[in-house]
Amino acid sequence: MKALIAVLPGDSGGSEVTAQAARVLEITAEAFGHELQIETGLYGALAIDSCGDPLPAETLDLAHRADALLLGGGASGPRWQDPRLRVHPARALLKLRQELKLYANLRPVHIYPEILDLSSLKPAAVQGVDLLLIREVASGVYFGRPRKLWQTRGGRKAVDTTVYTEQEIKRVIRRAFDLARNRRGHLTSVDKANVLATSKLWREIANELAAEYPDVQLEHMLVDNCAVGLMSEPRQFDVIVAENLFGYILQDVAGALTGSHGLLPGGTLGPLRKATGLPVGLYEPTRGTAPAARPEMGNPIGAILSAAMLLRYSLGLDKEARVIEDAVAGALRSGRRTADLAQGEAAVTSTAEMGDAVVEQIVILSPSRYGKK
Repeated sequence: MKALIAVLPGDSGGSEVTAQAARVLEITAEAFGHELQIETGLYGALAIDSCGDPLPAETLDLAHRADALLLGGGASGPRWQDPRLRVHPARALLKLRQELKLYANLRPVHIYPEILDLSSLKPAAVQGVDLLLIREVASGVYFGRPRKLWQTRGGRKAVDTTVYTEQEIKRVIRRAFDLARNRRGHLTSVDKANVLATSKLWREIANELAAEYPDVQLEHMLVDNCAVGLMSEPRQFDVIVAENLFGYILQDVAGALTGSHGLLPGGTLGPLRKATGLPVGLYEPTRGTAPAARPEMGNPIGAILSAAMLLRYSLGLDKEARVIEDAVAGALRSGRRTADLAQGEAAVTSTAEMGDAVVEQIVILSPSRYGKK
């Protein structure tokens, strides 16, 4: 297979972890006989420093040409916390999602046996957890109008608006059904249908689509019950799908199960491309873990697992993705720990050293164990 991958590091910490993820992509592709062309573009904080624009025209052109995108952090550090900033790195991600028509954000949460004790829950509660949380990211309260805060005679007043169309709901729930079909066949649709009109429509559409997926068990769950379930019995979940605001909160709750956000990959999918039948996708770790003064000490696992998602969802290379995922597990079994994972007197592994450990495992695993396609 030949494919063009756009790599957009974003900031100094993002550059470190994204470099390891791109390296893993290249080595895995070579092992299986694929040809990946990797092009790097300016994005986020680095782009602002270079040209004053978080998403330059050249980078946007690269994004449209690419088969998939791998992102680092758009910005980190106190410099970007000022709400008065006229130009902010976060605008780059929003514009990319809009330009590429991305709508389904995927957050896998997998608990590695080697680091069970890092979880916020007891090891017995999280052992074996392997879930996928899908969040709609193109509509909902973040985009609804009117949105304003104003002064009245009786005091200040504010309003936000949640709007969803049938098509916006249908496409993300259909994607969730498709993904559940290829996993354990269970889909939990999250809403607040006992109160909200948008949630009533969400549930209606989920029930209508369920008739097309007799091999997938559909369960409805109120958002508050889902949050409790993630913290009490997370093994009950396979695939969870939720609207924008609910999904944002639930993804953070689920992410806490792992013990470090540095382990968490992410990806956002758009429409299927006619040439391949596979979705346009943008992949990135959920957040950085490196100290601002030491970007070389961040955890690259989230970025590396995001690269595995890129192979699986946008290139259709599931076998190659599993090699990367198994290599990460092997690196953790070998005792390598970045600062966010190290406990007690454990030696701390740098970003590059963790990348080395994953690459060593890829060399061992591929393609002798998995075979070439």
